[in-house]
Amino acid sequence: MQQRILGLDPGLAVVGFGVIVCEKMLQIPVKLVDFGVIKTSAKAPIGERLCTIYEDLNTIIEQLEPDLVAIEKLFFYRMANTIAVAQARGVLTLVLAQHKLPIVEFTPAQVKQALTGMGNADKFDVQQAVARELNLDYIPKPDDAADGLALAITAWFNGD
Repeated sequence: MQQRILGLDPGLAVVGFGVIVCEKMLQIPVKLVDFGVIKTSAKAPIGERLCTIYEDLNTIIEQLEPDLVAIEKLFFYRMANTIAVAQARGVLTLVLAQHKLPIVEFTPAQVKQALTGMGNADKFDVQQAVARELNLDYIPKPDDAADGLALAITAWFNGD
């Protein structure tokens, strides 16, 4: 049975996303479908930025038709940044609920552990693991998109 997993790395300026398709019975059990980012302008009012995230995520879901969504759990950086990310994450959660998509959440440490075996791995090690798992000869860019793919792969690993 095939499963499409969308990984989302929340942010206000940039939301990273990655979609994989998985099938346990195939020789190559996981394949890359698409990845990229939703960008908002720092000059735009917050409401407009959240509308962009809302509209773009709806388009991504309609085009890529995921069965499951993996999203990064919110954790604290600087307070101002955390509030902005929380607002963006709220919009992401709303869109996912409207599409009745199941959600799994992972902390950054859980993603690092799943992909590298070390919960304190650095970003480059995680990116290399993403490329390796998807049989790519390049590291997906930008970093936010690679993070979205890492979340999707973590959900696949945890689906057993």
